[in-house]
Amino acid sequence: MKETDREAVATAVQRVAGMLQRPDQLDKVEQYRRREARKKASVEARLKAAIQSQLDGVRTGLSQLHSALNDVTDIQRSLADVSRDWRQSINTVESLKDVKDAVVRHSQLAAAVENLKNIFSVPEIVRETQDLIEQGALLQAHRKLMDLECSRDGLMYEQYRMDSGNTRDMTLIHGYFGSTQGLSDELAKQLWMVLQRSLVTVRRDPTLLVSVVRIIEREEKIDRRILDRKKQTSFVPPGRPKNWKEKMFAILDRTVTTRIEGTQADTRESDKMWLVRHLEIIRKYVLDDLVVAKNLMVQCFPPHYEIFRNLLNMYHQALSSRMQELASEDLEASEIVSLLTWVLNTYASAEMMGNAELVPEVDVSTLKPLLSPDVVSELLDTYMSTLTSNIIAWLRKALETDKKDWLKETEPEADQDGYYQTTLPAIVFQMFEQNLQVAAQISEDLKTKVLVLCLQQMNSFLSRYKDETQSYKEEHLRDRQHPHCYVQYMIAIINNCQTFKESIVSLKRKYLKNDMEAGVSLSQPSMDGILDTIAKEGCGSLLEEVFLDLEQHLNELMTRKWLLGSNAVDTICVTVEDYFNDFAKIKKPYKKCSPGVRPSFKGNSHVSAAKSESCREAQWSHPQLASPSPGSLWRSEVGVRPFRPLLAQLLVPPLTSVNIGG
Repeated sequence: MKETDREAVATAVQRVAGMLQRPDQLDKVEQYRRREARKKASVEARLKAAIQSQLDGVRTGLSQLHSALNDVTDIQRSLADVSRDWRQSINTVESLKDVKDAVVRHSQLAAAVENLKNIFSVPEIVRETQDLIEQGALLQAHRKLMDLECSRDGLMYEQYRMDSGNTRDMTLIHGYFGSTQGLSDELAKQLWMVLQRSLVTVRRDPTLLVSVVRIIEREEKIDRRILDRKKQTSFVPPGRPKNWKEKMFAILDRTVTTRIEGTQADTRESDKMWLVRHLEIIRKYVLDDLVVAKNLMVQCFPPHYEIFRNLLNMYHQALSSRMQELASEDLEASEIVSLLTWVLNTYASAEMMGNAELVPEVDVSTLKPLLSPDVVSELLDTYMSTLTSNIIAWLRKALETDKKDWLKETEPEADQDGYYQTTLPAIVFQMFEQNLQVAAQISEDLKTKVLVLCLQQMNSFLSRYKDETQSYKEEHLRDRQHPHCYVQYMIAIINNCQTFKESIVSLKRKYLKNDMEAGVSLSQPSMDGILDTIAKEGCGSLLEEVFLDLEQHLNELMTRKWLLGSNAVDTICVTVEDYFNDFAKIKKPYKKCSPGVRPSFKGNSHVSAAKSESCREAQWSHPQLASPSPGSLWRSEVGVRPFRPLLAQLLVPPLTSVNIGG
């Protein structure tokens, strides 16, 4: 206490020292004293109030403790009384068992009385319900069925509540209402039949479909109520829950699958276009069904059923399964193209899922692919493999057909410019065009692959073409009388080379993008070299044919027989004119020849005589060379120009370079 007083005095001294630091503050001593007195009085008042409050709380607590003690004493006395009374009433409780049983029986009898009318009329209600189902009055039939089930379930619940282990009475009740389950099954069959024809029913009699949906909704509500009661009592009536809503969607799903699978009317054996017809029927049916579902069926179902979205998913899944089945079959190349075109393009196009009548409910960008990328890739690989075999076979057949034409007794056809040609280039590139157009329907990538394949096979084909033209020449040299139109068909072969070149360039320009052209061109073997070789060898064959015909007459030149008088030059001119009438039908890039003949003389007298005779022959033939008349051989400047040096060499040989024989 003394310590506390000392600390208080020290604190007071410090405060007074702080207040009286300047002389002028001495005048305010009285003011400071009054202020400190007020503070002291305030603190003392608060302290007294706090102490008083604490004392009041203690007083109240003591009072409550006394009351609690009294209450505990009273409770102890009451519990003792209850215990004494309970011991005395044990025998009395046992004597009330009969009352308890009477209460249970009363509850059962009350339930029986409540359902008495239905119990006695069960057979009649069953017959009426059966008649209503047969008449198609489904709503009325379901109402009576609900009454039967309600009576049965109520009785069984009361029995379960009284004695859950008494299976005999439960079986008795269930047997008495045994027809109820049969009626439920029969009604369900009628509902499923309506749902299977829902797309037709909704157009002809939408009220019938609405009735079916209402019945299913009723059963769903009953299922929910029974499941809620099960949580409390563990009692579930027989046949519950029915889950008719779930079964309804399962029926619709099976119906959609059956409709998709049932659209195949033909087989490959009966119709080569079976798959195209099958896919077109699927497209039409699916589009029509979804339009009906969007415009009509949604009005017959509650919004939370989301019937259109569910049907859309069902159709998509059924189509995916069907496409998988088709893809797993041994399809031909054309069938693979039809399938992939339909799956990758038609399905999401305006002809089907992108149709304006399905917008905006159907968003094609959210549709999953009907075939997985692996299956599509496998189909494309199969298609490319089959197409490769087909192209090889088609090219081989086209070449065989062209070879048969080479042996004909009639000249080949000429194009609009008069150049000989065969149908081979047109057949080959028409085939290429068709396959490229088909590939373009599927994807740009496939189109490029097919183009590369065509160019690769074209390169191999040209090698075979070169070999066949060489064989054609060799066969002719063994018997120059056959084929009859050898020269004309050899000219056609030469012209075909130029046609092939032009067609290849046209094909690349039409089906190849500019940014890919360089890559494809580099990856392909050069075909121009093969074509130039074929044309060059063909031209050589033609020149060889000319010289073989002129050989005898050329050998007569600068000989004694020629000096004595010979028509060798006339024959040469006529032969050359005849050949070059044909050679005029060679296309410009290949109008080349390489003549070269040198006579041999015996003695100077032979040289002088040959010089005189050659000058005479030259004077005779020169006017034709210098001044060609209309209709003559030399009218065709392009066709004859290469042989003018040849005739000049034959008719006026430079004697300074003559090789004189001994």
